[in-house]
Amino acid sequence: MRRMPPTKRRMPVALHRLPLGSPLQILLLACSFALAGYAGVRLLADDWFGVALWFVGAALLHDLVLVPLYTVADRAVIRGSDAVGRRAWTPYVRVPAVLSGLLLLVWFPLISGRVAERYRLGTGLSSDVFLGRWLLITAVLFGGSALLLVLRLRRATKLRPPADH
Repeated sequence: MRRMPPTKRRMPVALHRLPLGSPLQILLLACSFALAGYAGVRLLADDWFGVALWFVGAALLHDLVLVPLYTVADRAVIRGSDAVGRRAWTPYVRVPAVLSGLLLLVWFPLISGRVAERYRLGTGLSSDVFLGRWLLITAVLFGGSALLLVLRLRRATKLRPPADH
């Protein structure tokens, strides 16, 4: 076995060049860490225990309740679309459902009407408007998705050559 002299040994590839990115990427990353640190300090200054409890509760709720729920719902959509032979339609249900669910998750206290006074002061609105607006946004999301599906199907039928009888 031939050994290279110590002066000509090559460094391992991982140590040879660090993947740092451009200076702009590094600057943006540093700014985002600084902003996240500032927001964390401000958030934890008043009620650190309540914030920590909320994060742990949200993680447990998501992992133990919401993941099984939307997995079952997604499997039902897939089975239903397989039953009619239209599995390609699944994303047209998934995308608006995920966006609507995300809005519900983020704005649940306001949508459900269980609003603390500080939410009302922060938004400047009464809690009566949020349920209607969420339902309207959900209807627009599903309607837009249905419109895209119809346009896609229409274009596919125009591009398809006519069947010979």
